[in-house]
Amino acid sequence: MQNTFIQAYPKLLQPSVAVAGLWLAHGDEPLLSQWLIDALRPHWRAQNYAIKRIELISVKSWQEVLSELGSQSLFDDASAVIVTGNHKPDKAVIAELERFAVEAQTGAHSHSVLWLTPKQDKRSQSSKWFAPFAQYGNVIDCNLYNEQQRQQLLQIQAQKFGLRLSQEAWQLLMSHTEHHLLSAYQTLWRLSYLFAPQLAVSNSNNHEDNDQSNNFTQPVNNVALDIKDLQAALVSDAQFSVFDLSDAMLAGNSTQVAKIMFQLKATDEPTTLVLWAISKDMRQIIQLMDGQDPQALGIWRSKQGLYQQACRRQSKERTAEWPALLYRCDQAIKGLIRQPAWELLLQAALELAGKRLFAMR
Repeated sequence: MQNTFIQAYPKLLQPSVAVAGLWLAHGDEPLLSQWLIDALRPHWRAQNYAIKRIELISVKSWQEVLSELGSQSLFDDASAVIVTGNHKPDKAVIAELERFAVEAQTGAHSHSVLWLTPKQDKRSQSSKWFAPFAQYGNVIDCNLYNEQQRQQLLQIQAQKFGLRLSQEAWQLLMSHTEHHLLSAYQTLWRLSYLFAPQLAVSNSNNHEDNDQSNNFTQPVNNVALDIKDLQAALVSDAQFSVFDLSDAMLAGNSTQVAKIMFQLKATDEPTTLVLWAISKDMRQIIQLMDGQDPQALGIWRSKQGLYQQACRRQSKERTAEWPALLYRCDQAIKGLIRQPAWELLLQAALELAGKRLFAMR
């Protein structure tokens, strides 16, 4: 079965979806691939799947995929394997994948394989390796072909954030973000903190810890925004955001970090949101330094270089002190200690950027 992303995505947000078998998602829009994983993950979790990522570094890597599907944990009912890389399976693996897909259709097993690849042209789609996915599995075209599809997807995300924009507001949003999907999505995320803060915090927690999220999209009472609301929000948010802070911290630009932090404080950016941005980057740096794969951590390819750069500035001795600093920031935000929250947040942000203000206590 072949579908476009806009056809498949809303169906995956429903509470009950059959996920066993072969899945192939091809496209050059990484955000859509991430949304697809985020939509499938609650179904995998609900059905007690063990989730693993495997990167294809050669054709032989497909044997690792098949081996993973053949192994069975005592604690999991089935396996969901997310495969990345563009190495096509050979004839023997194609036969195994076809058998795997047919057995999934007959209910012989519940395993799931999701292969994320770059966009495949018509010639590739007529190749033998493509056939098991198209004939017995699910193929999703993760590309956007017109502005209507982009707005449809963003409207789904806006609903998840608890927002409902007027048509004029949508036109302004798309113009302001230059019709760029990621920029528009980030703007909706920021708007949710202004107009639907409780739901925004919930969404951030789920986004931050997708492996533990087991929630499907639920109907919410959306906050209606017109063009005046959006104009005011874009003006107030025109200088810096926590996304800019993240980029500056990872790049090691301590001067820019301080500048952004002072502006965020002056514009009353929620301290919880600033702490979330800092703690997310700190945790991912710690995980990367422990040898974890950046793709497995959900780090977009466009930012992997920044994270690696940040890792090279740190040592395990210094990062071992970060959890205690984050805990003190959280205590200050909650008023449990007397030290000003913004002071500790600045210390943490500069620490991540590689500039230590004070010795850790």
